[in-house]
Amino acid sequence: MMQPRSQSGFTLIELMIVIVILGILVGIGLPSYQRQILRSNRADAQAALLGFAQAMERRFTQNYSYEASAAGGADTGAPDPTVYPSQSPIDGNDPAYNLSIQAADDTGFTIRATPIAGGRQAGDGFLELDSLGRRAWDANNDNALATTEFTWE
Repeated sequence: MMQPRSQSGFTLIELMIVIVILGILVGIGLPSYQRQILRSNRADAQAALLGFAQAMERRFTQNYSYEASAAGGADTGAPDPTVYPSQSPIDGNDPAYNLSIQAADDTGFTIRATPIAGGRQAGDGFLELDSLGRRAWDANNDNALATTEFTWE
């Protein structure tokens, strides 16, 4: 005589419960992950601005002025490629920020990292650094800089 075989596997209810649990975990984890990516990209831009400031200081020691550090010998705009790269991260294939010189004269400079329009950092606000070491971040993207003396948020 043949014995009936018992079937093994998952029921539809069990599969639905697993899908719901995974959905909840993704719903909790994804925003946190995205926030961390934004913070990481911002940290890359901060490091790029510090490197850019060092490049501007090297330029000053060679020319006794910060002027003509932008592309085409201008005082504002994207940096001359011989001074510093124009995007951050400087070693990545997917840039998140454009680097630019906002002002440069004989005695000082202001440089900025602006999120690329439509990019992954869009809406995160720009970062600024000047020759006196003052750092600022337009955190709310409203052109109201939050200046701090030692760190960016």
